[in-house]
Amino acid sequence: MAERSTAAVDVADNGGDEPLAAKADKATNDGTAQAEETEGASPETSENPKGHDGGRARSEAVPATPDVHSGHKLAERYRLEECVTRLDGFSSWRAVDEKLRRAVGVHLLPANHPRARSVLAAARSSALLGDPRFVQVLDAVEEDDLVYVVHEWLPDATELTALLAAGPMDAHDAYQLVSQLSHAMAAAHREGLTHLRLTPGAVLRSSTGQYRIRGLAVNAALRGITSERPLRQDTEAIGALLYAALTKRWPYESDAYGLSGLPKGMGLIAPDQVRAGVHRGLSELAMRALANDGATASRQEPPCTTPDELAKAVAAMPRVLPPEPTFAAQPVYQQPVYQRTTYQQGTYGRPSTHPSSVPQPVLAAPPAPLQSRTGRVLKWSVSALLIAALGLGSWQLAEILLDQRKGSDDTGVTQPTDDEKPAPAPPKPLTIADATEFMPDGSGIQPGDVPNAIDDNSSTAWITPRYRGFAHFGNLPQRRQGSGIIVDLGKVQDVRSVEVDMYRSGQTTAVFGAGPDASSPSSSADFPQRIAEKQVAGETLKEELEKPVRTRYVLIHVTELPADGTGGYRGGINDISVLG
Repeated sequence: MAERSTAAVDVADNGGDEPLAAKADKATNDGTAQAEETEGASPETSENPKGHDGGRARSEAVPATPDVHSGHKLAERYRLEECVTRLDGFSSWRAVDEKLRRAVGVHLLPANHPRARSVLAAARSSALLGDPRFVQVLDAVEEDDLVYVVHEWLPDATELTALLAAGPMDAHDAYQLVSQLSHAMAAAHREGLTHLRLTPGAVLRSSTGQYRIRGLAVNAALRGITSERPLRQDTEAIGALLYAALTKRWPYESDAYGLSGLPKGMGLIAPDQVRAGVHRGLSELAMRALANDGATASRQEPPCTTPDELAKAVAAMPRVLPPEPTFAAQPVYQQPVYQRTTYQQGTYGRPSTHPSSVPQPVLAAPPAPLQSRTGRVLKWSVSALLIAALGLGSWQLAEILLDQRKGSDDTGVTQPTDDEKPAPAPPKPLTIADATEFMPDGSGIQPGDVPNAIDDNSSTAWITPRYRGFAHFGNLPQRRQGSGIIVDLGKVQDVRSVEVDMYRSGQTTAVFGAGPDASSPSSSADFPQRIAEKQVAGETLKEELEKPVRTRYVLIHVTELPADGTGGYRGGINDISVLG
């Protein structure tokens, strides 16, 4: 397998071959305030051949792959950098969004490709889901005889293929894998979206342990894969991933994704019979998910035929806790052994009662300490010195207290003591290195106007479009979480105060900080530190913190807009200042 670490593209594998991989980073999409049209998801017309391609690809003549090269620019914005896949009339690229200065992934195919319509429909439906557990589709466009789909690129994530190559997972990691995947796919199925290509190459694990699924609906549409029973197919795929995590074996006879298959002719063997020490409950759960292919759970539990049933089965299990931390063994302290001497109880100053061939010398007892004349003189001298020192110290202490009382009576001013700390220096403005629009649901509003909010000029602003009917951004599906601006301070710093000059009073706003180790945060979950409570802001929102928040990224989150006097709702931000 040619591997380039983690990719946001997984469409090159064919018949169980391992997918190409490449790095990926998060990006955002230059959308508008209008709702995107949902043209439907991929069709469902075939079965799953042992979990390799997730369905059967339709036989159809496809045009040649678009003749583009590195440096080609799409929409005067997305510059193609490296081709990751070139297959079956389409190509996949690592690209750069020059408008937002971040890496993205791009699927590219000719507009006359027989699957171009279904790819656009799948991409737009996936973008409307807006679930952070999936790699987000940022743009889906038909332009200049080309159709292209832009998606996130995740640099800090590790592909499940690489995790499995390192060996079986422990019970806690496997539990987290099946729990997160089943809940994510259950949510997608409730919105009418299926995957049909849920392989180890389609699952990524972030540095925080969060699993994310890439290629929802889009990977299957690019390859023309369909299924008559997509819920069953996605459920069996999750079961196969759990089986592989527990055993480092692919639960079919053929080898796939760098994993050895099961012995031929033996059928499906329970994971706890393949490898010793496998968690019994997780082994039975994998068999229940794979029961669709003829497996039988050891406890005769009913099979799980949908991700929702699998998620409920996971929730019904006792929670699998992480392994206990191991510590290095501490050296055992041994009491030193001392050599016995002749000065023991009953022998000091007199002969021993035990017979001995060697006569023991009798030592004279030393005189009591300080009992001589010189000792008595020394004791009285030391006592006299201590009494004199105590009297002198008491006299000096009384003199100091009287001077302080006199000074306070004369001036009425309390003198500072050494224990008092000087007042902290007032906050100073921090340099803002960059700012981007907050797009939690995948599409933007006015990302090109974001620099107006950090130019120290209150006459320029980032302003939302005018929404009709509802203050919550028109209640559009892609605006369910509102919008706002993410400020990048360039490095992790202590934030002590935030001042925001609002475009119009009456906007419901809150301010959050990302974690100190955050990299390119894009969702609400990436900002756990609260700087300013949710409030209806006036013309200015100002918050001073008693305890500084340590962060690099600050989110000014706008969730509700004020009326503009014409029957619509509109808001925005004139200027942002962050002090530390």
